[in-house]
Amino acid sequence: MKNKLRVAILFGGRSAEHEISLISARNIVAAMDKSKYEVIAIGIDNQGRWSYDKDARLLRDQQKRVMPFDDARLTAILPGAKRSSLIPLGGGSLGVDVVFPVLHGPFGEDGTVQGLLKLANLPFVGASVLGSAIGMDKDVMKRLLRDASIPVGRFHAYDRSTADRIQFSRIKKTLGQPLFVKPANLGSSVGISKVASSPELEAAVKKAFRFDNKILIEEFIEGREIECSVLGNDDPIASLPGEIVTGHNFYSYEAKYIDDQGSRLEIPAKLPRATVKSVREIAITTYKTLCCEGMARVDFFLKNDGQVLVNEINTIPGFTQISMYPKMWEASGIPYPKLIDRLIQLALQRFRREQRLRTSV
Repeated sequence: MKNKLRVAILFGGRSAEHEISLISARNIVAAMDKSKYEVIAIGIDNQGRWSYDKDARLLRDQQKRVMPFDDARLTAILPGAKRSSLIPLGGGSLGVDVVFPVLHGPFGEDGTVQGLLKLANLPFVGASVLGSAIGMDKDVMKRLLRDASIPVGRFHAYDRSTADRIQFSRIKKTLGQPLFVKPANLGSSVGISKVASSPELEAAVKKAFRFDNKILIEEFIEGREIECSVLGNDDPIASLPGEIVTGHNFYSYEAKYIDDQGSRLEIPAKLPRATVKSVREIAITTYKTLCCEGMARVDFFLKNDGQVLVNEINTIPGFTQISMYPKMWEASGIPYPKLIDRLIQLALQRFRREQRLRTSV
């Protein structure tokens, strides 16, 4: 019998999206074909310490919201020329064939872990260093899309050195009102506020700066929220689009993960055939423009006049019970277990291609 592939699942992480990562990782492990894969679960706590979750016990605990740290299971990466290993410091060695990072937000989705895995010569699922970093920084992402003539909403970006220039009256003249304020490098709608006055803007800016050193202030776009999944390396494909219909003021963290009635998903979205074609084409163009590989979810606004605007890209999209990425692929003919297979094969395919590159003159 063919040996199983050893897949290291990285979950948790130093991010405000830590809890969502645990939920996503549980679903991925549950969907994996255990006749093909042996799961090595590595949890990362809120301090960034890696710990071996033997037999994935924590991922089976549905009530666990935070990855606890266990000194006895402290784990490090031992780089190797042919096969790198994860080393629990209590003893032993865990040879790994491929890593599946399920880390949402900073220190996991932003190129940091991807760089570490490349240095360790380990194949991994998802975008590489550049695509991950670009996808995480909404300011850089939107500027690159704009330069590529891909339509995006109007926005201003500020860091702490330019925060004193934030004035509601001035911004309202260029972006209108209401406005959205958000951290530049975060997801799951964490730290986002919708504002319509100067006091609200001041409070929202303070809130966003608690999560990041750079923030965005964006125009409000009246329209439908459409999403599209993308899969592949050099020749990516796009799923049928889905739509998020929310009963909240906007698609907030609470609407996504806390309020069971906070939103409704329509997959596939009820759209004209021409709009479906346009969304899928723009999703693939966005994916390529931002140097993505493996997987990503592209989020759109569909304006009342039919114009399609890109909102953002997520290079490690959610895999929770309500997450759009796997649901859209299921509606497009790729069930969850097959999707996991494809993602792992894409990681190994890229790794083999990179191993053929010369590292000396």
